[in-house]
Amino acid sequence: MPDGADAVYVVGEYHFDDIGPEDIVLDIGANVGAFCIRAARRSRRVLAVEPVLAGALQENVRENGVSVTVVSGALGGGGDERITWGGRTLTVATRTLGEFAGMIGGCDFLKCDCEGAEWSIRPADLDGVRRIEMELHVPPIGGPVNRRLLDYIGEHYDFTIDRTPGYAALGVMGVLHAARRSGD
Repeated sequence: MPDGADAVYVVGEYHFDDIGPEDIVLDIGANVGAFCIRAARRSRRVLAVEPVLAGALQENVRENGVSVTVVSGALGGGGDERITWGGRTLTVATRTLGEFAGMIGGCDFLKCDCEGAEWSIRPADLDGVRRIEMELHVPPIGGPVNRRLLDYIGEHYDFTIDRTPGYAALGVMGVLHAARRSGD
């Protein structure tokens, strides 16, 4: 396992018992696959996005015998961005949440742990997303906080924020658990 990959085994912070076989699942910031591999045992369509450990993720998916589409890249507004994680710095292509959803035909369930890039999500890209499990970051990791995104979630979802994630990480505000309100 690459350095820093051990934290991904703490998936208890994400709730995913309601993923169904027909759900389209996006795992943004998949690391080596602890979440997406479990999701793929529940759903037939899973897309995992990882900027730094995509090779290890692909190998782990293969070793676990699950069907996950792996994309090397990162959440953002488009264009290239320098990312530093686990002692490595590289330049990766970013895409919007809508672009990633378009690669797999939509998104019913979003898991997002992308070290502050969650604030680049455009509220309209959440249209149709039934469930969100997302780590929220504050400076120095993320920011600025996207108030429009938070307002959208507040208007359309019932949610809680667990203030203590499963491990101590710099700049983590908490883990958002959100379910779209019925009829919304």
